[in-house]
Amino acid sequence: MSKNADSNFEFRGKVVFFATGNIHKFQEVCSILNGYGIAVGMLKLKGDEIQSDSLKEIAQKSVQNAYSRCRLPIFVEDAGLFIDALSGFPGPYAAYVYKTIHNSGILKLMENTADRHAKFQSVIAYCSQETPCEPICFDGEVKGELTAAERKAQGKSGFGFDPIFQPSGSAKTFAEMTLQEKNGYSHRAMAIHKFAEWYKNKP
Repeated sequence: MSKNADSNFEFRGKVVFFATGNIHKFQEVCSILNGYGIAVGMLKLKGDEIQSDSLKEIAQKSVQNAYSRCRLPIFVEDAGLFIDALSGFPGPYAAYVYKTIHNSGILKLMENTADRHAKFQSVIAYCSQETPCEPICFDGEVKGELTAAERKAQGKSGFGFDPIFQPSGSAKTFAEMTLQEKNGYSHRAMAIHKFAEWYKNKP
């Protein structure tokens, strides 16, 4: 590329940053936002989360913390797994519970339980110089059921609770799906689509 061409180069889409250290989440988000002409960068700035029963409150505080450290248009995503037979457990504490007892621990808790209904919820919280005190949020939810054992696609290790969650209307768990298939069902994809529609039309 010539110097003249380089000096006139301009990205004509929009740019936003995702505060996460989870490459799986980042890949899912990129595949959706790129379709809207939105470029996304990954920043490991999420930091410590507050303890709350509200995904929205956790996401809002997390994105404010991330924005205060980078001063860039940025969003975070917080998700929870809510299991009917366990009174909504682990809910917003899903990431901690997964790290502590893993899928095997959840399946152990669900042994001999007929009611396998569960749902995933996601909240995207966005913050920029226009919204430092009141982040804008977008949510998504998918209902389904827990499987009796882990099920993954061949050659895949699975991501979080994906190997034990089968969304309604599918014969596959999230971990048995391709990225594109999962984005057709997932709570995260629903929230990201809502965010993308808003962000692409934002002045």
